[in-house]
Amino acid sequence: MHFTSTHHLDDGLVERTFALGDVPGLLWTPQAASPVAPVPLILLGQPGGIGMQRMHPRLAARARSAAAQGFASAAIELPGAGDRTPLPGAAEARAELGRAIAAGLPPTEDTVDRLILPLVERAVPEWRAVLDELLDLPEIAGPVGFSGGVIAIGVRLAAIEPRIAAAGLFAGSYVPRATLAEARRVTIPLHVLLQWDDEGNDRGAALELFDAFGSAEKTLQANLGGHTGVPAFAGEDAARFFARHLGPRAD
Repeated sequence: MHFTSTHHLDDGLVERTFALGDVPGLLWTPQAASPVAPVPLILLGQPGGIGMQRMHPRLAARARSAAAQGFASAAIELPGAGDRTPLPGAAEARAELGRAIAAGLPPTEDTVDRLILPLVERAVPEWRAVLDELLDLPEIAGPVGFSGGVIAIGVRLAAIEPRIAAAGLFAGSYVPRATLAEARRVTIPLHVLLQWDDEGNDRGAALELFDAFGSAEKTLQANLGGHTGVPAFAGEDAARFFARHLGPRAD
């Protein structure tokens, strides 16, 4: 990993861009982070296919919220997004999904699998490689949380990555059947946000996924409204969840 730029923001937050191979990323650290006082880390998931440049304002806002709790946070450019090489077949599967939603029909399992599973297969090893590098930085230490989507990526990471201690997931995308099987292996604390009227999500599948999680502590927060209508207090509740599991009293 090498850092390519550093920006000191006006609230004391430090934003650094980095690259690990062909994977670009962003790291935010609070002013208090240092080798003598390393901080926990939250991995910021984001929707597939949009790219960090467009998502930057929302990612930076989430990073500021994490920093207010004393946490560092990081995001990576997902496979096929931004300037990265498109994933084979993703554009066709995304178009099929869009046509099904526009027609008021559920997408086929094959469409969902072709759109989501290749993304998971590429993104999860990249996240784990980036996590290796970030935890080697003297100002960052565990525990680690994962926050956001794509939910299938978060499920895979929660199931197989032992360094992730808690996950706050956004039920905002269609879920492959294989993800339901993986969810049964997830045992870490979970906070799942569901927009009840999300036009791009299958509510029944989201509820089925939540039921499948094997965690002894799992919370589902469902709010009325569409995909972009998440109320401000939902973010505050997620922040309290991470403070409880990653903060000083987490041990």
